[in-house]
Amino acid sequence: CEYTTEHYNSFISESDIERIAGWKLDHIRLPFDYQLLRDDNDNILEENYTYIDNCIKWCEKYNLNLILDLHKTAGFSFDEDVNTFFENSELQERFYSLWIDIAKRYSKYDFIAFELLNEVVEIEVADKWNEIAEKTVKCIREYAPDTKIIIGGVQNNSALWVHKLSMPYDENIVYTFHFYEPLIFTHQSAYWIDTMSEDFKIEYPCSYDEYLKASYKYLPKNNSDFLEAVKVPNIDADFFRTSFADAIRVATERNVPLYCGEYGVIDRAHDDSALRWFKDISGVFNEYNIGRATWT
Repeated sequence: CEYTTEHYNSFISESDIERIAGWKLDHIRLPFDYQLLRDDNDNILEENYTYIDNCIKWCEKYNLNLILDLHKTAGFSFDEDVNTFFENSELQERFYSLWIDIAKRYSKYDFIAFELLNEVVEIEVADKWNEIAEKTVKCIREYAPDTKIIIGGVQNNSALWVHKLSMPYDENIVYTFHFYEPLIFTHQSAYWIDTMSEDFKIEYPCSYDEYLKASYKYLPKNNSDFLEAVKVPNIDADFFRTSFADAIRVATERNVPLYCGEYGVIDRAHDDSALRWFKDISGVFNEYNIGRATWT
C-alpha cells in the first residue's frame, strides 16, 4: 500500500461495490492497514476514516455485508521478515486502542463484522496471539457486544492450524482460514516469487507427484509444507475436503462458523484450469457451509 491520498481515493470506488453486488455476491472483505487510521505516534487520523465510512455507505446502498479486515498493524505485517508486535506491549496497546475506536464507531451497523488481524505467520506466537486476541475481543465487547469477530490462526491463516485457536470467547466468534493450495498452481508465474520462472505453467487438476515436483523446483524453501502434509493421489475436489477436514472438525466441535477469507488463482493461469479449480473448491465450500471471499 502507498499511504497517500491519491492511492486512497482510487483504491475503492462506489462503482466497484455496485459491480460486486451485481455479481449477486453478498459481502466484501475490506482490507485496511493501521497506517491508514493512526500516525507513527498513534494519533488518530480522523480524516482517513472517511474512506471506510464511504465504503460502508456504498455497501448499505447496494445491500452488501462488510468485513473490516485489519490487514497490517503497527509492528506486524504478514509479508515482512521481521515483526516486533508479539513481543512489544506498547504495540499491543496500540492494537487494542485501534479496535476500541473501530468498535465505538461501527458497532451500530448490523451488517459489519470485525476481522482482528490478517495472516499471523510464525507458529511460535500461536499462544501469544490467542492471548492478544482474547484481550482484544474483551475490549471490543465493551462497545460492540453482538458484532461478529473473525479470528484466524498461524501459518498465514492455514487451514491446518485452526486447531491452535483458543475456544471461542462467546457465540459471536468466527474462525477463518485462507487457501491458495496447491500454491504452485495458484501462484504459477508469479513475478514476486524470486525462485519462480515467469513463463512456468501448470494445469488443474494434476497428479500430486507432479505438483510436488514443480513445487520443489519453483517455490522457496518451506512453501511446499502444506502439500507435503496433505498427501492424496490426485489434486482434485478430494484434496480440498482433506485439506479442510481438521478445520471443519474443530469448528464443528466448538460450534463456531468457519470462513475462508481468501482464496483464488493468479490471472496467469489458463482460464479453463482456473475455472475447474474454482468449481471444485466452491463445491466443497458449499458442501460444508463455509463462507468465503476471493482475493484477486
